[in-house]
Amino acid sequence: MATSMLEGSAVSAFCGGVAVMIAAGIQTDEAVFMLADEHEESEFKTMCDAVYLRLADGNSLADAMESTAVFPEYAVAMVRAGEQAGRLEQVLRRLDVYYEEEERTFAKMRSSVSYPAALLAIMSVILLFAVSFILPVFLDVYENLTGTLTTGSFSSMGISIAIGWIALVITLLCTISVVVLTIMSGSESGRERVLALFEKMPFTRDSMYQLALSRFTAALSTYVSSGVDTETAMHSSLAFVTNDRLRPKVTAAYESMIDASNPRSLAQAISENDVFEPLYARMLTVGLETGSSDEMLSRLSQIFFDDALERIDQIINRIEPLFAAFLTITVGATLIAVMLPLIGIMRSIG
Repeated sequence: MATSMLEGSAVSAFCGGVAVMIAAGIQTDEAVFMLADEHEESEFKTMCDAVYLRLADGNSLADAMESTAVFPEYAVAMVRAGEQAGRLEQVLRRLDVYYEEEERTFAKMRSSVSYPAALLAIMSVILLFAVSFILPVFLDVYENLTGTLTTGSFSSMGISIAIGWIALVITLLCTISVVVLTIMSGSESGRERVLALFEKMPFTRDSMYQLALSRFTAALSTYVSSGVDTETAMHSSLAFVTNDRLRPKVTAAYESMIDASNPRSLAQAISENDVFEPLYARMLTVGLETGSSDEMLSRLSQIFFDDALERIDQIINRIEPLFAAFLTITVGATLIAVMLPLIGIMRSIG
């Protein structure tokens, strides 16, 4: 049995495959068996076989997926909510799209940073060589000079060494950070840690907020469509919220809904606590008034998801130019660090 989390592409393939077979009228356990039978011996087939055995023992799909310990918690929780709501097919299709897009995004991020990361590593070696071997040679030359030659030149040597070490430290830190993030983004568990890190970074914080909002809204839509009251749906959907910015808002909205002295409706609670932007809050109000709140929530979830992907794509598209600019500055710093001692020597001799 696999011990590591499934890749996003594998989760997408599993959810999409089962959803298609369920839509064709095939029972869930048979659908998983057929999905396993379509693949040769692999980690994916081993996982499908394990899920099928659990289903054959009478377990739900969510419990079977959870028992393998290779599915993301979000996928398991959404499948469980879908089973309770009688909307398993719709939930599986949504998860198919979600993890397919997630895999595409991380693949694009890896391809965008791999080449600059290689250049950063090469530049780190060059800087290390310059600081460790080339600059000490200049320092020995200065120490062998006497009289007026050293008086006007040691300041240039000090500046050169400082520039070299600063450039080396910054380049090494950037190289290590890029390599670590690239390695982490290759596994599902690592991606969760990367996403948690991105939630705290200024230039990715808004994107992660939109992604968390999409997850929450998708869960809320699933619970509402199952026929449970909005308070219960809101409480159950709280389990899907891990974002530090979103969770206090959702918690406050839920508390206002169950406030005995002045209970608020779902739309009012979401609007008053700024969970959604005013436009989307009004869309939810219209959905509640027309009796299509689950459909409106599903639509809003897709809107938030698309917005998050667009923001992330914009950030990724800026990564390579930023690295190119940083490399240019690093090369310039290296040249300055090497040339300053030469300039100092020539001035002293002249």
